[in-house]
Amino acid sequence: MSQEKTHDLHDFMQHLQNRMKENYYQIQKRAPEDPGTAGDQGEENWRDLLSGWLPRTYEVVTKGKIISQDGRVSPQIDVLVLKSTYPKQLIDEGQKIFMAAGVAAAFECKTTLEARHIEKAVKTSVEIKNLYPIREETPYKALNTPITYGLLAHSHSWQKENSQPENNIRQKLLASDESYVSHPRLCLDLLCVADLGTWTLGKFQGKTSLQETPQQMQEKPPHEKINGATTVYMEHLYQYNNDIQYFNPIGALISYLSRRLAWEEPALRDLAEYYMGVKIDGMMTYVKERYWYHSIFSKNIPPQLNRYEKFGEMEEKSDDIWSEWCRAYL
Repeated sequence: MSQEKTHDLHDFMQHLQNRMKENYYQIQKRAPEDPGTAGDQGEENWRDLLSGWLPRTYEVVTKGKIISQDGRVSPQIDVLVLKSTYPKQLIDEGQKIFMAAGVAAAFECKTTLEARHIEKAVKTSVEIKNLYPIREETPYKALNTPITYGLLAHSHSWQKENSQPENNIRQKLLASDESYVSHPRLCLDLLCVADLGTWTLGKFQGKTSLQETPQQMQEKPPHEKINGATTVYMEHLYQYNNDIQYFNPIGALISYLSRRLAWEEPALRDLAEYYMGVKIDGMMTYVKERYWYHSIFSKNIPPQLNRYEKFGEMEEKSDDIWSEWCRAYL
């Protein structure tokens, strides 16, 4: 059932959507004569959008590399979101190599998305997240690096009649994940095509479906017990939101990115919960799940911990969505 009256935030998200369409039209007009400038303008569009909708404590910059503690350097990245703790002088002096500990999020940006861009983004996500030390204190830290990495595009290349852009993106994203991602913490976090849809990553400790019976689990050797974690991409698409007039992919992008940042920066959690309550991300559906063995965790993480199970002094509550021992991470 459609919502009779939209929230003001829905109107703002639609305004962003319309602006992105206008930007894409202008970029396409300039691209044949100056493709380099057109690409730069696309990155600036996304920088402006993120600057306008992330808290003022974040600095959003274009074109930079990330350097790890041991001196390894990432490929060049189109847009980077810097934490409030990042040294101001380094930003003011125009440094283009950024300390990994000070980067909250990073994005590749494309004006017109192609399949090869998805594969490259997944490979780059693995490379960048491997710059960060492995964290094993809690399920959340074991499944995530401190940085959020994604792919942003104004539009896509599958415009012919009977083309299936959603399916093409879905299949390439899943295939690339299977080919290059060897641990849940290395996954691409999000993919947004402004005029089509947004794909976001969910992570769970334990298995979310097709659960083996206790007897089946007991009969398997330890290395075959898939009870470690599940990763799954979720699709926020117009076809799932036909009855929701206010849905658009940029709303899904802003809502998900706010939640991802709020896991690492608790001050953002009120705003992230507000976006969830207003439902600017619309309805979503799960794509194919990927299961991981418990060996991805350190020995400190018990198998299939659930929200109501005690661990030492800690007992999870059903309304504690930000607990690092919570079973689901969305």
